[in-house]
Amino acid sequence: MACSATADAFSRVAGPHDHGRCLDAALDRAEQVCRERGARLTPIRRRVLELVWQDHKPVGAYDLLGRLAEEGWGSAPPLVYRALTFLESHGLVHRLASINAFVGCSQGGESHAAQFLICHECGIAVELHDHRLAHDLKAAADAAGFVLEAPVVEISGRCRACAAASVPESP
Repeated sequence: MACSATADAFSRVAGPHDHGRCLDAALDRAEQVCRERGARLTPIRRRVLELVWQDHKPVGAYDLLGRLAEEGWGSAPPLVYRALTFLESHGLVHRLASINAFVGCSQGGESHAAQFLICHECGIAVELHDHRLAHDLKAAADAAGFVLEAPVVEISGRCRACAAASVPESP
């Protein structure tokens, strides 16, 4: 997908890029995944996915609910939670437990270990795909006799732009 992460992910996500392509690619992938699995990407599921992919900042379920209510979808929490559960179960979104929010999956539909860099100042979250880190975590878990089921690593810090903005200027 257009917004998949690399070591330079924050600069690309925070800087100019064609985010419309990100959204289009995510929706195309969701439709493909659902078609392959015999699942339905209903209008509400699609709209929730669109809202999650609206930018690179994780979004909470109640924020989604508010947006949907403004659009006339209703304001019952189960509406959003059912859609998010469906999207998460098909690997189309990730839940970031540390901030109780959701973000679109850049490898939609594929089961994988996920690592996230989350800027605690601007809120951007970038999914990494560091296979060495995933391998090392699995090896450490194996050595401890622990079976990983859904390894998600969430790392909080500051993106390059926020870090640069907070550096005091020299006199």
